[in-house]
Amino acid sequence: IGDARQTLAALVAEEGAVGSFDFAFIDANKEGYQAYFDGALRLLRPGGLIVVDNVLWHGAVTNPSARDSETRALQEFNARLHDDQRVAISMIPFADGMTLAVKR
Repeated sequence: IGDARQTLAALVAEEGAVGSFDFAFIDANKEGYQAYFDGALRLLRPGGLIVVDNVLWHGAVTNPSARDSETRALQEFNARLHDDQRVAISMIPFADGMTLAVKR
């Protein structure tokens, strides 16, 4: 229905929305994954779950010489998420890869 970043920002601005969601699913423009994740995380309650699809990107994320923007964005997203202390994560090598992130 539009740019997910704008939708997430509108939801965050709604009174009572921050910390009130139990679940978010991210499967969109790969270059926007970090912004989507950060917005969704603000909306999530502690113990809530974010599922992120396509994190292995047909195995391309393991190729350090990959130069396309989607692969690079996913490589950077995965690296940031690995070090993100706001969540506990588990990456599942199912299909094209899924990450489960539980908000601490």
